[in-house]
Amino acid sequence: MQLSAADLRYQIIRPTLSYLGLNSPVTEELLLTTAAMESGFDPLCTRHGGIGIFQINPQQHRQIWDQHLAFEPDCASRVRGLASQHRFLQDPDQELRSNLSYATAIAWLMYRRCGVEVVDDASPDLLCELWQACFHPGNGSQQLFERFRGCLQRYRVAA
Repeated sequence: MQLSAADLRYQIIRPTLSYLGLNSPVTEELLLTTAAMESGFDPLCTRHGGIGIFQINPQQHRQIWDQHLAFEPDCASRVRGLASQHRFLQDPDQELRSNLSYATAIAWLMYRRCGVEVVDDASPDLLCELWQACFHPGNGSQQLFERFRGCLQRYRVAA
């Protein structure tokens, strides 16, 4: 099952960011391209231990909650509000696969955990560097960088 780039952007990413208090076309592009690179827009994808459309692994998921959201109760409450009432308590990692709004919020928080607040006016090269640093730390390969840059250009649309 794959989503279209437009559906993911306009039906999931933009409303989720808006719910979190962010209105940023560049942040939308960053998350859209992240989903394209990580899973090819397939929410059921599992690759190298990652889960869902952003391929966030269980350890990264726990780190977001334990090392980031634990210290931001208002943000934690908003993100928890995106999760399913019962399923989240039974299997929080399943939310990354089955709940695209929740997965989008966690993906954005992975960028925030790396020190990214807002990426308005960011160059494509900076977006590539952010993706590599936050989703593939230690893998500074030029080939990966160029793939992300090409993907970013392919999915860039007018806000």
